[in-house]
Amino acid sequence: MARVIGIDHLVIRVGNFAKSKRFYDKVLGFLGFTLKYEFDGAAGWSNGKTLFWIGEADAEGKKRPHRIGNIGFHHYAFELAKRKDVDDLFGVLKKNKITVVDPPAEYPNYGKGYYAVFFLDPDGLKLEGMYFPKKKK
Repeated sequence: MARVIGIDHLVIRVGNFAKSKRFYDKVLGFLGFTLKYEFDGAAGWSNGKTLFWIGEADAEGKKRPHRIGNIGFHHYAFELAKRKDVDDLFGVLKKNKITVVDPPAEYPNYGKGYYAVFFLDPDGLKLEGMYFPKKKK
């Protein structure tokens, strides 16, 4: 039987490629990703384990902007190594005037110690920086 050993890449469509590329350069750069691929209307960043791609939406796709609650993408969570990383990410978001949906806080409904910040990309796609301490055995 085949089994998944990791997530190789994620691709999202964006309404304004140049604007989104600047956004993701800032956010992904802070999170340890580097721009690895760039083509006409597409770019991919890597952290050595996974690739995060953006590509320009076509004309038809641009007619219907993203709305949280629609079928499809809800949010993407970047797992961070420590709680302070969530706070530091929040600082980068504020410095760059990125829309924060929920500032850093504990979310006990997700488990003891779950700590996260939620924010939006230029098209309103929801992203999360989160830390969840591993349970000791």
